[in-house]
Order: sequence, then C-alpha cells, then structure tokens
Amino acid sequence: MSTQLINEALPGGSAFNKTLDRTLTIMNTLGSLWVFVLMIMIDADALSRTFFNHPFHGVTELVEFSIIGIVFLQLGDATRRGRLTRSDGFFNFVTNRKPNVGSKMASIFDFLGAAFFFIVLWGAVPDLYDAWVYDYFVSEEGLFTAPKWPIRVVIVLGCLVTFLHFLRMSIYYISKKSN
Repeated sequence: MSTQLINEALPGGSAFNKTLDRTLTIMNTLGSLWVFVLMIMIDADALSRTFFNHPFHGVTELVEFSIIGIVFLQLGDATRRGRLTRSDGFFNFVTNRKPNVGSKMASIFDFLGAAFFFIVLWGAVPDLYDAWVYDYFVSEEGLFTAPKWPIRVVIVLGCLVTFLHFLRMSIYYISKKSN
C-alpha cells in the first residue's frame, strides 16, 4: 500500500469494508492487550524464579505461542496502515511521475500479497483441523499442557483478514480512476 493511500481515505462505505476495518482494529487491540498480559506473565515468572526459586510451568511455551499469536493478530492492521516492511523508494518515484503506473504496481503488489496469504491460509486450515480433531497439545504432560488449536485459530483468522485486506486494496487500485 502506498504512502499516498495512507493519506487518503481507505476504500470505505460498504458494509464489507466497515466490517473488515472493524475486525482489523479489534484484532490489533487484542494483540496489544496480549503483549501487556505477556509482559505481566514474564515478570511474574522472573520474580518467582528469583525470590522463590520456583518458576511457573509453561511460561516458555506460552511465550512461544504468544509471539505467533500477536504477529497474526496485528498483521492485517499493520498492512492496512501501510506499516508492512517494504522498500517504497522506487514505488514512490514511479507513483509521483506516473500515477497510473504506480497504481498498477500497487495493485500487483497487493494481489501478490493476497495470493501469498491465500497460500498460507490454504496450509494453515489443515493444521487447525488436525490440532482440533487429534487434540494436539504442547509442553510436558504432568507439568503443563496447552492445546494447539487456539493458536491455529488465530493464525487462520490473521491470514484470512490479511488476505481480504490485500484483495480489497488490489481491487481498489485496479478500479481507481486516473488523476
């Protein structure tokens, strides 16, 4: 997504766009809250190790899962706000000189982003199914166990909304009128 579009309004108006934007904002907020809870959990574990010589079981596994969950919760909103890492130098140069070509480049970039997340989603859904049906768990039995399916749900939802956002932006750039 170009810097120019960030300054303009995102495509809006339709119920789909409003729902997608609301979903992206809620998921980003949940990701931020998850970071806060994660900090408290890590601090509590560190204090427990220091003062009582007894760690909380499962904190390491929950931190591993949390990092994955936070990334997928915030990915769609980061993409919407134009904070996805990429080099904009050449893109901005072309867009400033030839807005039509820049718009087509943006459409191709967003279409490729949608294709990528569709492929990731295609692979993530069977993982979610397996984790749910076969009751996969992580950690050591007897000390701490956590089911894998909740993080798989977050991955699938994160991929789905990011795919939908990339698709929406690709369509927006294709249909954008010349200036």
